[in-house]
Amino acid sequence: MAFKFIKPGKKNTLQQEMGETRQERRNRFRILVCIDGSDASYEGLRFASRIGHSDECDIILLYVRPIDQGLRSGGLQVRVARENMLDWGLELPGIRYLKQGLDMLTGEDEISAHWTASMSHSESWGDPLGDNKVEYCHENGRTIVLKLKTAPDPASGILDQYELGPYNLIIMGAPTHWHSEMRAFFSASVTQKVAMLSPCSVMVARPNEHGRGKGHLICIDGTKHSLDAMRRDAVLAKHSGRPVTLFCGARQKSDIATAGRVLEKATEMLAKIDIEVQDVLVGVGNPTEEIVRAGDDYGVIAVADSGKKLFRRLFAGGTAFKVMGAAKTSVLNIR
Repeated sequence: MAFKFIKPGKKNTLQQEMGETRQERRNRFRILVCIDGSDASYEGLRFASRIGHSDECDIILLYVRPIDQGLRSGGLQVRVARENMLDWGLELPGIRYLKQGLDMLTGEDEISAHWTASMSHSESWGDPLGDNKVEYCHENGRTIVLKLKTAPDPASGILDQYELGPYNLIIMGAPTHWHSEMRAFFSASVTQKVAMLSPCSVMVARPNEHGRGKGHLICIDGTKHSLDAMRRDAVLAKHSGRPVTLFCGARQKSDIATAGRVLEKATEMLAKIDIEVQDVLVGVGNPTEEIVRAGDDYGVIAVADSGKKLFRRLFAGGTAFKVMGAAKTSVLNIR
């Protein structure tokens, strides 16, 4: 495995290169996996790895560290800290978690034989260590990036990283507590803040061993927005080798026939793109409660975002956000 060091260039040259890079990234499926060492965050990485074997898919592992953590108290030299991103010999905050994530995606022999690596560094928040990343490029075009990012808080760091993307999907581990959208706006976990403010789809990952085999439960309501979201997740499920079940809610028994027609139409739509629907379900009652109840038997619940602007979601709420908090399995909020 060969390492290349990226040297600073002229400002206009860098801007041009960044523009070209962003354009190239728009033609690929890019997944940002936020790693914090929890089982839930590694469950999200497992999901990413199942669809990340495609030549068109890149996986970026991100760990956000507070400004100057470990440098004042530990007295580490910045040069040594940066070199650690290459040799993994020193236990900087987050390095161990990123290395574990890399090991889950590919083995050392595979890295040595088929990947090249480059390292880059950028200044950030006046922190001596700054932002550092190691980018592994496979000979078939796939990329795995390990990013150690500095930020005032994890949520800000993750959202800032999105701006450096773009990304198609952000995956995060589930928090221990989940607040309503109104309360979350003022005081919430990192995951909730990102789920609420991210411009792209967000998955809240939870380990659920008994639900993995049943695959994805995709929730639809017959609107164009939900059917578009259904197609996108069905393609992900197919790439990851997981079966698809469609779910449609009925507020009352008199709505069951309507829900059945929605499911029939949706099944036909997926058949046209060569995706088989394993089963269809109708839930009668409160949509959130019915989705959570049915979804417990599945590895992933996919729900279309409400499509409402942020200030409307704060007061009206949204089914997708509520399901993300109440479910016992992973939930994909599709935007």
